[in-house]
Amino acid sequence: MAGIFKAYDIRGVVGKDLDEDLAFKIGRAFASFLNCRRVVVGQDMRSSSEAMFQALTRGLTRQGADVIRVGVCSTPMSYYANGKLGADASIMITASHNPGEWNGFKLCREKAIPISGATGIQEIERRVRKSDFAPAPVSPGTISSYDILPEYVKHVKKLAALQRPITIAADYANAMGCVESKALTDLMRVDAMYATLDGAFPHHEANPLKTETLADLQQKVRVGLPGVVRHCRTKTGHYDFGVAFDGDADRVGFVDETGGIVPMDMITLLIAQSILKKHKGVILYDLRSSWTVREVIAENGGTPRMCRVGHAFIKQQMREVDALFAGELSGHYYFRENYFTESSAMAVLYMANLLSQSQEPLSALIRPFHRYFKSPEINSEVKDPPTVLAQLKNQYRSGKQFELDGLSVEFADWWFNVRCSNTEPLVRLNLEAKTQAQLDQRTQELLALIRAK
Repeated sequence: MAGIFKAYDIRGVVGKDLDEDLAFKIGRAFASFLNCRRVVVGQDMRSSSEAMFQALTRGLTRQGADVIRVGVCSTPMSYYANGKLGADASIMITASHNPGEWNGFKLCREKAIPISGATGIQEIERRVRKSDFAPAPVSPGTISSYDILPEYVKHVKKLAALQRPITIAADYANAMGCVESKALTDLMRVDAMYATLDGAFPHHEANPLKTETLADLQQKVRVGLPGVVRHCRTKTGHYDFGVAFDGDADRVGFVDETGGIVPMDMITLLIAQSILKKHKGVILYDLRSSWTVREVIAENGGTPRMCRVGHAFIKQQMREVDALFAGELSGHYYFRENYFTESSAMAVLYMANLLSQSQEPLSALIRPFHRYFKSPEINSEVKDPPTVLAQLKNQYRSGKQFELDGLSVEFADWWFNVRCSNTEPLVRLNLEAKTQAQLDQRTQELLALIRAK
């Protein structure tokens, strides 16, 4: 059990860290903690998910909670079901992009408000460890089923504004993108890859943040990929763009019509630009994003607000400022319409709308927004991450500093952010500069300080 109660969810290797007895106790602890009466429960396609569902819901119903089973679904669908059905809480059984032997639980209060380590997971862990459950009622709760898919499809389709036919390639990685994308297939031509649910992830890890997992999608978009299941009659190599979903489909990555990987902050600014054409308001952007994101939001009449990394923090800030949209560099895209939570289908639809209304391909649309030179996230293993951040704070005290998440320092012509990992002795570095030469120089300079013995 050690280590499975994490900052944003509960997650571990089934049979080693997590078993049915523990899932039962988590169900009891969750219901005792929230005193909830109606709980939406969804699950992904992993081989262990059904057993986890049965054990978890035994615990929930033991405490008198009624379970609304929404079946095999994406995480965005479970969030939508929570809000749409007026539930007191929800649990999604998934381990996201982790390998098939993993599983876990994503927890929410009413209206899909996430429960993080600080807002409940630590307390649930304490209750599990101490078997500190509320007295079980005489009559247990019930389990009923609800098909949320038709309503989710209708919900997403409301945003459609397509002005010409759009064709995309979609890599589902044998995971929940297969279900999430059902909100798209009547709106555009979707040429699907790895479209059979298989929790063993036989083709590749379902994680678009790792660029190597996008290789098959890039190849398909460029020239067509032999042996791939085809769901529509399209010419290979002729796509408006390609998309790759992560394991539970709450994240999505994009490639352009040439197969080039589109940086996720570029997707944030394009979606923000589209939303701001109809509605003015606050747009949140991940503090690791390019300066261009902030500039484009302001140029289009929006109010840019920086946010820290992590879905629980972003959703909380969205609610506080009633934000229209938020984008995170990991491929999470959050919409006010989906109860301030992710919807990969909505992100794909916004991009399809944009491409259908433009005479330019995606590669040309993003070209003007490459105004600066930006690094990928660079991880360094260090013995004492807090000390490293303190040293950097002193070294760069002449810059504008803030500590929204780790340490950020801005100068007139470059900026950097360093954060400590929540789970490993790592320091994560992101930086951007006005020239490539300066980016290279500052990267070397910072890494030398971070990695100094």
